[in-house]
Amino acid sequence: MLTRKWIGINTAVMICFGSAIAAPAVSAETSLEDEQQQVQSERSEVQADIDAKQAEIEEVLAELEQLNEQIKRVEQAIKDNEQKITDTKTEIKQTKEDIEKLEAEIAELQETMEKRFDILKERAKTLQKNGGTVSYMEVILGSKNFGDFIDRVTLVSKVMDSDADLLEQHEADKEKLETKRQDMDDKLADLNDMKTELEGMQAQILEQKEQNDQLKEELKEKEQATRDEKASLQEKDQQLASEEQQIKEDIEKQETQIQAMSIEQSRDNASSFGRSSAASSAPKATGASGNVSTVISAGYKYIGNSVYVFGGGRTASDVANGRFDCSGFVSWAFSQAGVSVPASTGALTGAGSKVSAGNMKPGDLVFFDTYKKDGHVGIYIGGGNFIGSQSSTGVAVANMTSGYWKNHFKGHVVRVMN
Repeated sequence: MLTRKWIGINTAVMICFGSAIAAPAVSAETSLEDEQQQVQSERSEVQADIDAKQAEIEEVLAELEQLNEQIKRVEQAIKDNEQKITDTKTEIKQTKEDIEKLEAEIAELQETMEKRFDILKERAKTLQKNGGTVSYMEVILGSKNFGDFIDRVTLVSKVMDSDADLLEQHEADKEKLETKRQDMDDKLADLNDMKTELEGMQAQILEQKEQNDQLKEELKEKEQATRDEKASLQEKDQQLASEEQQIKEDIEKQETQIQAMSIEQSRDNASSFGRSSAASSAPKATGASGNVSTVISAGYKYIGNSVYVFGGGRTASDVANGRFDCSGFVSWAFSQAGVSVPASTGALTGAGSKVSAGNMKPGDLVFFDTYKKDGHVGIYIGGGNFIGSQSSTGVAVANMTSGYWKNHFKGHVVRVMN
């Protein structure tokens, strides 16, 4: 440094020419003090930056803690949703078994009905050969005596009763067959619904896993960046502290040299040379409506602090821990304004009156065709945005005028509150 060179020159001159150099030596000492003050000032600024950075680090650490909590919620949601998939697969398997039983029962019932129908056809043929109902009368009227008459009447009555029983059983079995077929159709429809739901759950599980990986990566990056910044500031502070200590030692040496030279050298020689030296070499110093607003704003506290869980938002524990699915969140948000709406997407489609997308306003329900028609629902908040519990983010505000949500919005809007 230039200042350090002036210090070296002044020191050499003072050693050679005596105490007359005291004035420039003092000037050099003053320059050291100025440099010391400059380093101290710079170090103060760095330490202030360190304090500010420490505050930022504490904010980052708090955010990292929140990220850790969010990761835990996502991991728990993945476990819960995977369990839901397992349960759904079990239901599908049971439904298939029920359908197989129904098919066996229907086949057995059809076989019984066909056999009974064959008996009735044979009796009908016999009746036709005997002249229809007249044959029964001929059997009765052809009796030889009263006893024979009674026997024939009794026999004919039994035959007619038997035919009536067969017909009654046939009609009952026919009705039973139709009921079983309807049950089978219902179970098949349920099976298809469960398969559709399963496909949707599997797709959203993948989204949640991707979200979890992304959160973990962000966590690592922020943690490393925080460590690097803190280490850099500490290193700079140590360098300044070392430089400050060196300047302090130089000042002490300079003071010792000045005191020694003032005793040993002649005042006259020092005065003569001191004037020219001082003149030539001295260095210089350096320097919405209330109810609708309640519905919309209710979920803001969960933004960045919630997770998507199938069936979530329907218990106090889920609400306390920010665990919602899309329809559960909508139902809970409206309940905060004292408005009761269903907690299933299908039921919400009929919870109010349909309005056109061009006339929708804050507080309206907006539906999206995701893994199925009306597979997702949220609350419109204006400006082309809606709030809802998304599988990839938990409760969040999303834009429905571009990207994914625009592509899946088909204009289905329902107004619950006027």
